[in-house]
Amino acid sequence: MRRPLLTWLLTGVLVAATAGASAQERTLKLGLQNPKGHPAVMGAERFAEIVAAKSAGRLKVNLFPGGVLGSDAQTVSAVQGGTVEMTVLNSGILASQVKEFAVYDFPFLFANSQEADAVVDGPFGRSLHARLADKGIVGLAYWELGFRSLTNSRRPIHKVEDIAGLKLRVIPNPINIDWVKALDANPTPLAFTELYAALEQRAVDGQENPVSVILANRFAEVQKHLALTNHQYNPQSVIVSKRFWDTLAPADRQLLQEAAVEAGRYQRQMSREQAASMLAQLKQAGMEVTELVPAERARLREKMKPVIDKHAASVGEATVRELMAELAKARK
Repeated sequence: MRRPLLTWLLTGVLVAATAGASAQERTLKLGLQNPKGHPAVMGAERFAEIVAAKSAGRLKVNLFPGGVLGSDAQTVSAVQGGTVEMTVLNSGILASQVKEFAVYDFPFLFANSQEADAVVDGPFGRSLHARLADKGIVGLAYWELGFRSLTNSRRPIHKVEDIAGLKLRVIPNPINIDWVKALDANPTPLAFTELYAALEQRAVDGQENPVSVILANRFAEVQKHLALTNHQYNPQSVIVSKRFWDTLAPADRQLLQEAAVEAGRYQRQMSREQAASMLAQLKQAGMEVTELVPAERARLREKMKPVIDKHAASVGEATVRELMAELAKARK
């Protein structure tokens, strides 16, 4: 009689503990680099709304936009340590944790955002997020930053040679340093939180980011020329601290996962719908906009090929083949 009674008591304790964990109130800090009004922050605001609604206010997400929690590297470290619960960042930056993420920074990888969606939302994207667990990070979903273009304060860019000699801020990772060097320009790795001041003080001539980032961060105040190069597409990873994740009941994990995916659909829609109006606003702010003709874009692609070949080896040929196979499916 004792053994069944003990089993029944233990089961009751476990059920009660699970119910208590499920009902626990939590507040999550979510840090972002871009300011309020940027599509990534709009997505985070929608995420917070969904989480609050689905949990009946039991789970609360506090947003910290504008890099107030530190640089991407500092915020990722805080997520790993559990002092910050969540962040949203360029997926390629996670190459410092899992080298295969560098594949997302390959120049001219995706022809359009629909191709990117198919790859990152599919088995390939999920497999990369799964590799983060060993680094104390859980990947919930992919959002987007978009296609990157080039700005500078010195001259308009009509051809590849116009880029040569420019001192350009880049995301601090090897592939971005190498593609700038391949164009005979001078790469300057710099945290995003330091970029506006560097542009204002002419410590760097220019930078490269999607139009949404250029507008939201007021780069038109310190940059005259915008070239629509679309040389890279940036997916963004919504990540959560594994230390925090492991304390959640399964139902709350599912809630956060579903909310990140749902908010991501809205975030991508906002990012894409606003692209044309954002470009118009930059022109109104005084930026001179140029676009490379097809022949010059082809030359730009050709300059990037040795960079891709070099980093395909360091990322891993198997990873590159897997991505290209998914990309081929998407293009069919």
